[in-house]
Amino acid sequence: MEKPFDLAVVGAGICGLAHALAAARRGKRVLVLDRELAATGASIRNFGFITVTGQEPGASWERARRTRDIWEWVMPRAGIKPLQHGLLVLARRPEALEVLEAFAAGKMGEDCKLLGRDELSAYEELRTEALQGALHSPHEVRVESREAVPLIARFLETEFGVVFHRGVHVWEAAPPRIATSAGIFEAETVIVCPGDDFYALYAKTLANQNLTRCKLQMLRLAPGPQHLPPLMSDLGLVRYRGYLGLPGGDALLARLQAEQPGHLARGVHLIAVRSEDGSQVVGDSHVYHPAPNPFAEDFIDDLILAEYRALVRAEPRVIERWTGTYASGPETMVRLAPDPAVRIVIISSGTGASTSFAIAEDTCAEFWG
Repeated sequence: MEKPFDLAVVGAGICGLAHALAAARRGKRVLVLDRELAATGASIRNFGFITVTGQEPGASWERARRTRDIWEWVMPRAGIKPLQHGLLVLARRPEALEVLEAFAAGKMGEDCKLLGRDELSAYEELRTEALQGALHSPHEVRVESREAVPLIARFLETEFGVVFHRGVHVWEAAPPRIATSAGIFEAETVIVCPGDDFYALYAKTLANQNLTRCKLQMLRLAPGPQHLPPLMSDLGLVRYRGYLGLPGGDALLARLQAEQPGHLARGVHLIAVRSEDGSQVVGDSHVYHPAPNPFAEDFIDDLILAEYRALVRAEPRVIERWTGTYASGPETMVRLAPDPAVRIVIISSGTGASTSFAIAEDTCAEFWG
């Protein structure tokens, strides 16, 4: 048995790593346990897009702003390249433009700028003739998740002495005793970050949280447009909680239901971001089920690509496809205290990259101030 730790984190996804970082920055001795040998789940099956604009008003928006700032601190220290900054939310319909105008006029629209069709003509790779306008946000940053997550783990090991044990199943987390397939560890406190695994540790506690799983499909396109910022289409305005309830929203939803019912039925909206090699990551979709099947549907990929073609002057060529799952629930996050020395933290809104670091700071503050 190793020397006792101040904190054991169960789960080495972005949420678990964020908690390890928050504790390590407080000078705590941290252990991270994960059943996988490397990151393979939701933390790398995403856009790598730290999104502020459009987050739910209030705590979620504030967490996204704080998380973005911590990413900016971590990236140069961990050797993570920021690939893009900002976001262009494109309005194909007048109703979408009305929503964006209302958003820009509010508190969360600070530093965002509305662009007319003439201003959008500077982006020659966009189908500006199909657009009513757009909102430009300067707040976002894009990283390559499949590279960034391992680099954060390495940074925690080398700079803070965080101890990782991978390929380890945790049977019981009851501080100071943590029972695992690799033996017994000791830690004064435990933070469990189970992602969308609701049936292992503290299953009875999680059974009361009304959680389910969301399955998504995503694509990587061969190198194409090289001069576009990250893009979102107006389908996102009826999904992101920061736009809900704004003027034009009900009319936009009604029009989308009439014009793109297939997209809405599969929770499809468009985000397109660029990678260092010029390829683009595009997606995604949202299908909710407690046990989603692992199979990707061509029909959903076609819906995503149709939305892309409607906005971008390029014929997309798919070079990679994948599915993923993450926890989903009525709230943006769940933080439970089944024991004074234990916290369970689940990000239940698909915003792990965008909110984890701030959530972790708040969790650790409950233990150590």
